[in-house]
Amino acid sequence: MSSSPKLEVKPDPDGEEPEAKRGRIEGLDTLGPYIAGQDNAKSFVYLSDIPQLCKDEPCVLGVDEAGRGPVLGPMVYGIAFSPIDKKDVLKKLGFADSKQLTEEKREHIFDEMNKQDFATESIGWAVEVISPNDISMSMLRRSKRSLNEVSMDSAIGLIHKAIEAGVNIAEVYVDTVGPPEKYQAKLKLIFPNFKITVAKKADSTYPIVSAASICAKVSRDHALKVWKFREGTDPEVKFGSGYPGDPVTKKFLGDFDRVFGFPRLVRFSWSTASNALDKKAFDVEFDDEDEEQEKAKATYGSEKLSKYFAADRNEQRKRHEYFRERHLEHVAEI
Repeated sequence: MSSSPKLEVKPDPDGEEPEAKRGRIEGLDTLGPYIAGQDNAKSFVYLSDIPQLCKDEPCVLGVDEAGRGPVLGPMVYGIAFSPIDKKDVLKKLGFADSKQLTEEKREHIFDEMNKQDFATESIGWAVEVISPNDISMSMLRRSKRSLNEVSMDSAIGLIHKAIEAGVNIAEVYVDTVGPPEKYQAKLKLIFPNFKITVAKKADSTYPIVSAASICAKVSRDHALKVWKFREGTDPEVKFGSGYPGDPVTKKFLGDFDRVFGFPRLVRFSWSTASNALDKKAFDVEFDDEDEEQEKAKATYGSEKLSKYFAADRNEQRKRHEYFRERHLEHVAEI
């Protein structure tokens, strides 16, 4: 996918505040603006309104993801849920493996499931948009989390969100990450009261997983369409689909700041990105504190004299313009 014109939230002619600004997604027209309103350096979860039927009747819940392999953009996990006896609604909407559908067909189905009364009365959904920044930090920190762990934690977290929202879950179907038997055993330990099935290609076997897949895929596509570069990158730059074999993505990855590297769109923990940096970026060395400094800290503590001055206690020091212009920020110690 290439970058595209920015989507804007247009004022309602009747004076009503757009749904995206009120924090709700009610179709394709509000999906992009809602995502654009989030900080793309951070992950976030969106949960649709919960139909009353999903609280009153036993439900089936499906789990799938989009964007696991690309070097660019977020990975999105999605769930969808519906009463077990509403299979006709899933069939009417035409759910099938989202990867086998055209982009236009996926978007049409997503729009229908969020606008048609017969759908909104019996289907709910949620997504977690996991930022490239969070993916990279998870995989590169000292206590590393693999992509499989990130994926499983997201799926489990979304199921918990549905439970907390009052969804009456009876059955769960999951498109597998890694060996399905191990994943299924793990989920059964966490959710012993549910019938759980983890399978390969579940999105092409179970319509509810296909529904989750479409929510995830359409959300990821629109996250890329409305991506805002905070680093000063040309907003009209083409970055392609994000898959390493895409020539547009290859070109994008070949042109970066030789000191600061890639913008946050890129998963810098991917070998494709790190190899590109190894070839062209400047080497940077960070000196560790010497042993004498470490001993002094251990003996006398690490308090700064400046903490005893009122001005430093009560006023937050303004960061240097150099760091503000380049959007360089502190991250949590890991």
